[in-house]
Amino acid sequence: MSGQVRIDAWLWAVRIYKTRSAATAACRAGHVRRNDDPAKASQPVVPGDKIRVRQHGFDRVLEVTRTIPKRVGAQVAQSCYIDHTPPRTREVVPQVPVRDRGAGRPTKKDRREMERLRRTFYQP
Repeated sequence: MSGQVRIDAWLWAVRIYKTRSAATAACRAGHVRRNDDPAKASQPVVPGDKIRVRQHGFDRVLEVTRTIPKRVGAQVAQSCYIDHTPPRTREVVPQVPVRDRGAGRPTKKDRREMERLRRTFYQP
């Protein structure tokens, strides 16, 4: 099934978005780019196009290998594109020191240790 398919229909068919209306809304909001240009929902997609989709604060970079107009199973959908998405970097969240319940008020030494830990983790 090669040929031209609307970009919102293709994104829905390959299971990037759960609904076609969600794909259309993403196109209207500017979260979808085709070959580094903002994409309208009605723009056609052909094999070889690069699609950049912004989801949950991260960009997914997809290369179209096959166009399909209808939604298909997950394995078939994954064969319709090549995912060039760079790996996500994990944000390191420091551990906050926790005192046992009922341990009472921290001593001066405990307080200084907690402040020292906070300074090392939260230093701008």
